[in-house]
Amino acid sequence: MRTELIKSARQARRKKRVRKKVFGVAQRPRLAVSRSHRNIGAQVIDDLTGRTLCGVSTLSEELREVCGYGGNIKAAAAVGKAIGEKAKTLGIEQICFDRAGRAYHGRVKALAEAAREAGLKF
Repeated sequence: MRTELIKSARQARRKKRVRKKVFGVAQRPRLAVSRSHRNIGAQVIDDLTGRTLCGVSTLSEELREVCGYGGNIKAAAAVGKAIGEKAKTLGIEQICFDRAGRAYHGRVKALAEAAREAGLKF
């Protein structure tokens, strides 16, 4: 139990440190990734107005039947592709990537690479 608290506190510190530098504006919104053991999601956020422009998760209806289980790299790639396509329909081409203090490997990396293949630049 104690190690879990220490791990989450360290992750919260990393998240805070990253958020000081990553700020989404209308021309270049922030792509925020949220990850749990069972699911992964991504949102495109304009921090100036405080609005979420679009969002996709393995819990959303369009991806639930495609992915099945949402806690693997295949599901993360599907979320990245879907968020990239949604952002392109809104006219968003450039984003800044907010990995929320997570390491850039595994599911977070798969989501980012799939979003890049869908046409987003970051």
